[in-house]
Amino acid sequence: MAHRSRKTGGARKTGTKGKAGSKPLGLLERLAQGPVICAEGYLFEFERRGYLQAGAYVPEIVLERPDLVEALHREFVHAGSDVVEAFTYYAHRAKLRMVGREGDLARINRTALRIAKKVARSTGTLLAGDICNTSIYDPNESKSHKQARRIFDEQIEWAVEAGVDFIVAETYSFGGEALLALEAIKQSGRPAVVTLAIPRDGTTREGWNVADACRRLEAGGAAVVGLNCARGPDTTMPLLREIRAAVSCQVAALPVPYRTTAAEPVFQSLTDPSLPGNRAFPTALDPFLCNRYEIAEFGKEALALDVRYLGVCCGAGPHHIRSLAEALGRRPPASRYSPDMSKHILFGSDKRLWQKNLEYGRQTYSAADPASR
Repeated sequence: MAHRSRKTGGARKTGTKGKAGSKPLGLLERLAQGPVICAEGYLFEFERRGYLQAGAYVPEIVLERPDLVEALHREFVHAGSDVVEAFTYYAHRAKLRMVGREGDLARINRTALRIAKKVARSTGTLLAGDICNTSIYDPNESKSHKQARRIFDEQIEWAVEAGVDFIVAETYSFGGEALLALEAIKQSGRPAVVTLAIPRDGTTREGWNVADACRRLEAGGAAVVGLNCARGPDTTMPLLREIRAAVSCQVAALPVPYRTTAAEPVFQSLTDPSLPGNRAFPTALDPFLCNRYEIAEFGKEALALDVRYLGVCCGAGPHHIRSLAEALGRRPPASRYSPDMSKHILFGSDKRLWQKNLEYGRQTYSAADPASR
């Protein structure tokens, strides 16, 4: 099914307000005007900084250092994010039980939502609740469906209590679990953004192709459907084309910023022979990291497909979000500090620079073959 034709509005900053005196625009109104950027990737960023443990990936930092969570929200908004997504990914009952903190369930969710709301309301950005894959869902076991639905319902209840503008349901490899999450969000009355993390073989774990999975989500009432996590830009884009051609609703694309390939299409499959077991995921992915220009190119290509809900997932830094925003024609506050190599002592062009340094730079660091110098 072909999607409805829309103007892309790629070079215009998404509006945040309606007519004078009216309330700020919601998610769908903003998407109707142009792209909306949502920064994700909090788990990996805090793991790198030494405040979160790889493995369980439970966001205990929400309770232990709420100041740092608020600061990272603000850094992403400064870089161009239109959405403050509450850091409740993996803050659900099943994951907290793994680290002996199930008793903190309500407190961690309410704290994360309070932090995100403070930033969103002070910056004019959208506030998103967040639910995710439960790690206990089994398509053939009805008991697991009830347990997963309980997880979704309690997190959604806290999100609604906090006054979220919409709810993200993310990183589902089972299409059935994504539909279960969508049903729970629909009962809350909030718009749903539902994104799948498609495994190595290119289908959901039940074997649904991405076009079919997203058609089912659209039919179930999702406002936005698409992909997040698992795949880098190069292996997200082919699936994104299939989704865009299959649905009429808005489409989301939030890849991981890693150089996945056709042979190793998800970041869990990336290999490095220098490592024990050859596995780079999750703590040795650094050599595969996309630079900011690759993320910018992905953003342009996605918007050309009329994919408007854009972001970067696990591994993202504010510099990736700034480059994405600039590629969409934005000038976020962080653009004040975007690179200006004209002033560099070796590679610049400013006439005030010392010419001997510039000559040294040309002779020593030329991109040409050293043998040709």
